[in-house]
Amino acid sequence: MEKSFIATILAGLLIGSSLASAAVYKVDPAHSTVGFKVKHMMISTVTGKFSDFSGSYDLEKGVFKSLSGHIKTASIDTGITKRDDHLRSSDFFDAANFGDITFTMTGTTKTKMTGNLSIRGITKKVILNIDMGGVVTDPWGNERSGFVLTGSVNRKDFGLNWNKAIEAGGVVVGDEVKLIVEVEGIAE
Repeated sequence: MEKSFIATILAGLLIGSSLASAAVYKVDPAHSTVGFKVKHMMISTVTGKFSDFSGSYDLEKGVFKSLSGHIKTASIDTGITKRDDHLRSSDFFDAANFGDITFTMTGTTKTKMTGNLSIRGITKKVILNIDMGGVVTDPWGNERSGFVLTGSVNRKDFGLNWNKAIEAGGVVVGDEVKLIVEVEGIAE
């Protein structure tokens, strides 16, 4: 009888873990961040984020089967209203005419994700590093997973060309933008 009880518990755990290993997740914006860093005046770094974003992904045994994300460009936030307004203008994101940034995964390995990033109506292939955080059940019984995507893009590839030269040499805004996307998702 004891062996049967233990076997039943083990079988239940195995079935539960196999079910938890494949799921479609919705990005939880309250526990996720879509951020970036870019050089300013060639001597410091400006950090920013977007506050209005959504996404979903299909994860099976720690491997992405699909992932897509959507960001509202008008939600850019660097902590400085004047700078944010400039970034929303036609000099940069042109949020009035190009309100969305999108990303759609096209391929993946255990450590890299390839996808199409669209900004200002221009779509380019990008490669991002994956740092998987794992899968857990929260105190309310929801299955959650987490991961971080990092990489960099050249802003000029997407028509974000505005810049000014500085007297000491160099420019106001660096071309390379580092992306840091920290995601926690809830299984649907």
